[in-house]
Amino acid sequence: MISRITGILLRHLYLYQRSLVRWMELFFWPLMNLLLWGFLTYYLRNIEMPIAINYLIGAMILWDILYRSQQGITLSLTEEFWSKNIINIFITPIRTYELVIALCIIGFLKAFMTMGFLILISWYLYQFNLFDLGFSLAPFIGNLILFGWSIGMMTMSLVLRYGNAADAFIWGIPFLIQPISAVFYPVDVLPPFLKFCAYALPSTYIFEGMRTVLNEGVFNISLVYLSFCMNLLYLSAGAFYFSWMLRRVREKGLLSKTSIE
Repeated sequence: MISRITGILLRHLYLYQRSLVRWMELFFWPLMNLLLWGFLTYYLRNIEMPIAINYLIGAMILWDILYRSQQGITLSLTEEFWSKNIINIFITPIRTYELVIALCIIGFLKAFMTMGFLILISWYLYQFNLFDLGFSLAPFIGNLILFGWSIGMMTMSLVLRYGNAADAFIWGIPFLIQPISAVFYPVDVLPPFLKFCAYALPSTYIFEGMRTVLNEGVFNISLVYLSFCMNLLYLSAGAFYFSWMLRRVREKGLLSKTSIE
């Protein structure tokens, strides 16, 4: 099992050796987001806005962790379609859960590398230290990665079913979730019908918890616990849906059709 998972990991890590585009995905685009929100926050500070405005940078970094963990899974599978290699993957002895584990590890590595880079830049340019969140930082990051994996498995299933035609879902679904998750503002500003949707997402509780820590210095562990329980539910649903979709596309011969589109 270890050798098969390692094989998938190495296959994708080797792609970064001579690919500027893939390194841009990890560092350039996250840096552009950080600069945008960072300079906006810096400006708001200078006009004596409340110090709580700092959570805009923290929210951006935490959101990028979720986004990179989702992209790490989905884009890794999409890469196999782009390179016409998906059939070669599935004729190997690799099991479904081994493939999922390998892709989740790729998502984690991408999120971890991007997070470390953004933490350094935000500290150097804006004197914002994400470690001010203290011990709450670890469960916050862990829950966002878990939810990113859940979204990744859902979008990965759509890629299996529709191939390149599902590319829009890879980038569209996370940004559909972002405004509902109340990343940059409290849930209270949402209209009532969207509040219901917001509280159905585990990410919402993490961003609410982050703001509570930065504004009041209080770590609400109940929010983290609720987010974790919801993540277990979403992960189970995502794994089931991916397994079911993979079995279906194999039975209908859709895998070979989408791989040559």
